[in-house]
Amino acid sequence: MNITQTFYNNLATQYDKLFLDWQSTTHEQAVILNKLFADNGYDNTARILDCACGIGTQSIGLAALGYQVTASDISDAEIAEAKKRAAKNNVKILFEHADFCALSETFSEKFDIVIAMDNALPHMLSESALEAAIKSITNQIATGGMFVASIRDYDTLLADKPPYSPPYIHKTDKGQRVSFQTWEWNDDHYKLIQYIIDDEKTLQISKFECEYRATRRDELTNLLAANGCSKVEWKFPEETGFYQPIVIAKK
Repeated sequence: MNITQTFYNNLATQYDKLFLDWQSTTHEQAVILNKLFADNGYDNTARILDCACGIGTQSIGLAALGYQVTASDISDAEIAEAKKRAAKNNVKILFEHADFCALSETFSEKFDIVIAMDNALPHMLSESALEAAIKSITNQIATGGMFVASIRDYDTLLADKPPYSPPYIHKTDKGQRVSFQTWEWNDDHYKLIQYIIDDEKTLQISKFECEYRATRRDELTNLLAANGCSKVEWKFPEETGFYQPIVIAKK
């Protein structure tokens, strides 16, 4: 089991604590993605693969809008959590364990849209690993389909290499929750420690560690263009309402 699997397996049951209201977020993000899809000529008859589904934040919202969604992840614990949440939301999603660097080992079907949201691609810690992921993902996109992904704005972050992310402070019925990350940089890699502090009747502190490689937009654009995508464009938060830059690549 690699560091990414361990990180998400451990975080799975607490991942929703990173949001003020996870349930509302599933709807809000689905609305944003639905608009991007519509702007590119798709409706909810499109077949979607969420290849980094986590606990279902995007998959569940899109399924609630009527999309046919297949969802996969490298973390079995997150898939288990996503299945429970899909059932609670009364949506039907096909869940599979799959590494997005080797999607063809799990899926023979090609999809109209493949998504990888919430900074999933920068888990690839080398140029060759990122290239393998892009090759795998674009191979599962049907001709005329598209890929949609979001990453942090590393083009900006690499200029200053901040040592932490601003904290999120969420009021709860019993107190408050504080979540933040520390970042320890080594060139374009950084060790991330995610802290979740529940300050309610009793104080509980959780800590989760992972590693990322800061992926520049040009690198991702060039890899997508080299792997069959004829049009690659970036959309930014002020335009989409999503909290990270989004890349859209047409095959």
